[in-house]
Amino acid sequence: MKPPSKVIRSATRADLEALPSTWRGEIIDGTLRAFPRRPSRHARIEGLLRASLLSSPRRGRGAGGWWILPEPGIEVTRSPRFSPDLAGWRVERMAGVPPENEVITVVPDWVCEILSPGTASYDSIVKRRFYAEIGVAHLWTIDPARLELEVCRIVHGRWLQLGVHGADETVRAEPFEAVEVTLAEWWEGIDEDEEPGE
Repeated sequence: MKPPSKVIRSATRADLEALPSTWRGEIIDGTLRAFPRRPSRHARIEGLLRASLLSSPRRGRGAGGWWILPEPGIEVTRSPRFSPDLAGWRVERMAGVPPENEVITVVPDWVCEILSPGTASYDSIVKRRFYAEIGVAHLWTIDPARLELEVCRIVHGRWLQLGVHGADETVRAEPFEAVEVTLAEWWEGIDEDEEPGE
């Protein structure tokens, strides 16, 4: 069963702020799309991936000089608020993380989206296109249903797929080649924490 979603055209920041705390939403090109907060498996994968990236021996302020943030609020000209599952900025492009009540106005260097049945189409079409158009350099897409990680880099405004990794692979993927990521950890207990309506 597909979870509920909400779409408002010509949306404003007030529409976004009116969402209940159990929902998350973002406005891209004037359209608000909102969904119930992600299931626990998404939070688990986000946490494991972020921990892997922040454990780099060269990490400095993050993996090799990166800030890695879960579900950050980002604002650019075409969007008063969007929020990837994970986003990363090279330290030389964003010197520090703004205080919690301030939005980030720097386009991320890397984003990661974790697909679920309720948001897969939106993440794979709308947000993927949007990320390319605003200049995100690297995109990772995690598909828990297929036990896959897709790694892409932007080339001349289009996503170039660098690889698809799955199940029990251990990878070093752009832009975090210095970090070894074990995908099998992400899938542990995935059936047990399946939630109704995903």
